[in-house]
Amino acid sequence: MVSVHLIAKVLCCVVFVFGGLLFSSDAQLDPSFYCKTCPNLQFIVHKVVWKASLTDPRIFASLVRLHFHDCFVQGCDASVLLNNTDTIVSEQQAFPNNNSLRGLDVVNKIKTRVEKACPDVVSCADILALAAEASTFFSHGPYWKVPLGRRDSLTANRTLANQNLPAPFFTLDQLKAAFVAQGLNTTDLVTLSGAHTFGRSHCSLFVNRLYNFNNTGKPDPTLNTTYLKKLIKICPQNGTGTNLTNLDPTTPNKFDKNYYSNLKGGKGLFQSDQELFSTPNADTISIVNKFSNNKDAFFDSFKVSMIKMGNIGVLTGDKGEIRKQCNFINKKSTKLDVNIVASKESPEEGMVSSI
Repeated sequence: MVSVHLIAKVLCCVVFVFGGLLFSSDAQLDPSFYCKTCPNLQFIVHKVVWKASLTDPRIFASLVRLHFHDCFVQGCDASVLLNNTDTIVSEQQAFPNNNSLRGLDVVNKIKTRVEKACPDVVSCADILALAAEASTFFSHGPYWKVPLGRRDSLTANRTLANQNLPAPFFTLDQLKAAFVAQGLNTTDLVTLSGAHTFGRSHCSLFVNRLYNFNNTGKPDPTLNTTYLKKLIKICPQNGTGTNLTNLDPTTPNKFDKNYYSNLKGGKGLFQSDQELFSTPNADTISIVNKFSNNKDAFFDSFKVSMIKMGNIGVLTGDKGEIRKQCNFINKKSTKLDVNIVASKESPEEGMVSSI
């Protein structure tokens, strides 16, 4: 942890270029945003995430997924963290999230520590972005300076979470359409899918591939036959669907390039994974091959795509708020306040993003 602390201290107040990408954006995010107001922020986040991993090795993948599932609904605004209330219909019970979101308690622990150090300063949306970076770094993946300055939403949108989060049974065309809707291109799609290099999944999300793919009564022909036999043992036909298996059968807790090697061997767990390599003549095949052969190329691309994704639909300036608790909007933010905020936005700015 000492080295991480030094990184945070040395780099906090420096505005710099990394990998050819200047850390500023149209959304006015900047890695040094909290340099004066909360200089120990990155160290606090890294420390809590690392401590959580000592008892829960799955937490790294869970926190990265949490950031994805936030950004892909109405932008990176921490809407996914909001609980059900009289005025909020939580995204946590949306089909892609229900009984599968993990890491909410860790985010709350980070927020508690941050509030003690710098009250009313750091948004939950920025904590999600920092926790995703920390999780990738601690899993032997790349490190990047996270652009900061997001504010938290006053709303959630379960309907969009149900409709727009890419599903594990999506075809390549469906995946591309979902990513393009968020301003993410084909390279971003293949790159961000690489986050499936760690984590686990319930059988219910892919069991159709084992027994009745596309209502054929047969397994998905793109599945490696040896891998298929292993999955059948874990996920019996007509089972509960609640058993867990690794997304990456080779190095399940490490952030590496093996995800792409798995696709080349027919060992992508989700249909949406395998589509990247097994769709005939797809332009994604060459990207999979590139990343499979070159870890640095994957890592460099992942940093760029994560920063790009982290800019989706962000609230800045006087929009939204800085929540005191990540699961609830502040008490002063009544329904009237929401309407006032919405009235200040242009039609484009007030529209929710979809993916």
